[in-house]
Amino acid sequence: MIRSGKALCGVLISSCCVPVRHSVSGKAWITPKGFDTGIKTFNSLTKQKEALILAREGTATWYSCGPTVYDHAHLGHACSYVRFDILQRILTRLFGVTVIHAMVITDIDDKIIRRSWEENVSPDVISRMYEEKFKRDMLSLKVAPPAVYLRVTENMHHIVAFIEGIIRNGHAYATKEGDVYFDVQSIGDRYGKFVGAISPPGQSGSSNKRDSRDFALWKRSKAQEPHWESPWGRGRPGWHIECSTVASHMFGSQLDIHSGGIDLAFPHHENEIAQSEAFHQCGQWANYFLHSGHLHHKGSAEKMSKSLKNYITIKDFLQSHTAEEFRMFCLSTKYRSAIDYSDGSMSEARTSLETILTFISAAQAYMKGQLHCPPMQEDLLWQRLTEAKSNILTALADDFDTPRAVGALMKLVYHGNCQLQPVSTAEGGVRSPAVFGAMLTYIRDVLDVFGIDLLHSREADVLSSDGNLQAVVEQLTRFRSEVRQFALTHQDSQDKKSDLYPDRIPLLKSCDSLRKDLAPLGVVIKDRGATSTWEIKQTQSGQTTTRTSKHEK
Repeated sequence: MIRSGKALCGVLISSCCVPVRHSVSGKAWITPKGFDTGIKTFNSLTKQKEALILAREGTATWYSCGPTVYDHAHLGHACSYVRFDILQRILTRLFGVTVIHAMVITDIDDKIIRRSWEENVSPDVISRMYEEKFKRDMLSLKVAPPAVYLRVTENMHHIVAFIEGIIRNGHAYATKEGDVYFDVQSIGDRYGKFVGAISPPGQSGSSNKRDSRDFALWKRSKAQEPHWESPWGRGRPGWHIECSTVASHMFGSQLDIHSGGIDLAFPHHENEIAQSEAFHQCGQWANYFLHSGHLHHKGSAEKMSKSLKNYITIKDFLQSHTAEEFRMFCLSTKYRSAIDYSDGSMSEARTSLETILTFISAAQAYMKGQLHCPPMQEDLLWQRLTEAKSNILTALADDFDTPRAVGALMKLVYHGNCQLQPVSTAEGGVRSPAVFGAMLTYIRDVLDVFGIDLLHSREADVLSSDGNLQAVVEQLTRFRSEVRQFALTHQDSQDKKSDLYPDRIPLLKSCDSLRKDLAPLGVVIKDRGATSTWEIKQTQSGQTTTRTSKHEK
């Protein structure tokens, strides 16, 4: 694990807040008091970067809005979940912070009910089916599951009690029809932390709402709808109350980090804050709100969404791309920025991964003595490695700046590749395998921070692949190498520079032809000066992914 010294030396003072305030649209954000992670992150509550300070040393409480499970998850969802997974991995693996992550599954909702009517099954069948598909999609994208998933339907008693507490504190009211609304006027100018000034108080045209801004905490049941018992009659919860209840049930009255897509900031997160602070009677329920940007089809201003029917399901995407490629794509922009999806952007992500893999393969061959190169500028490489470590740590501590971190990593790979230039014959100079070993170890660590595990996944594929095929390729490559070495033998001549034996040149051409003929079959042979290495690749829908890698001297 890579750790920052600063991240490990914070001192927990208390879980309360110090009276340092930032004005936000007439509201005040209170700087937390406690453990300084050494990270600055953009807080949607203040619209600027703030020091990330946690209530408890080395531990972050994190709540995120989960899916409404009525259909397949798509790449827009995946982008948000993968980005926040990367942030949590950075916190844990780089800054030594244990993330306690809770996520709610919205398993009762108007869309779920409509889908159940269409399919002529119960809402439970719909929600459980798509919940399992969502979880499988997340695992396929290598998104670490939260510490706990919580379903709305399994927390109805907590939700009812939470609403009762808000009413008891004077911030909600029940109507004679059986609805319960949050009373926005009761909290004065505290409402509107994300969007600032909002519409003034006024009637909405509905006889049972006091103010147009009031939102439902409990909705009376309609015919043929699922319902639960409550003091106000049969009904089900409003959308916003479920998150406040579940997060409070897990973490109490103080939450470090709340995350979600930028489209959830208002009204969903705004209403969460209002009702949570009304229930807990506190000045600041969640200290940091992190919002991810939308995923767009390149050239379109519209986000990818089910309602617009412009989405690609995660399952369909993974038919032609890998989880690693999607992670590299997500790393290419800051988590809170909009990101454009296209074939070109995915191709760029794939190329970056292939560049890293090519360097790893060449460096391993050099370390094993299978790749002969001129003497290395070893001091320069050690210096480049030190610079990369510093630049990557600095970038990720600055609001999780993954594009800058990836740029520093690719720069390190570039400098390593510049030194790995093969020569046809081994030279007697000093070799420098140690620096490449250090570079590979660091690159593996950074990739692990990002959730990219190229090397281990390749090794796992080797174990599961056909051993007989590997043995055949091994023997074929060995035979080809011997023939090629024989063909490359130079004849001695006192009158002119040494040259190849003319009668052996056809053998050399045959070796080249064999290499070219094997490539479309997934067997890639790379000649590195006088030696060769090989690997088996699997073609998947036109895309090539490495399955196994071996080296033959």
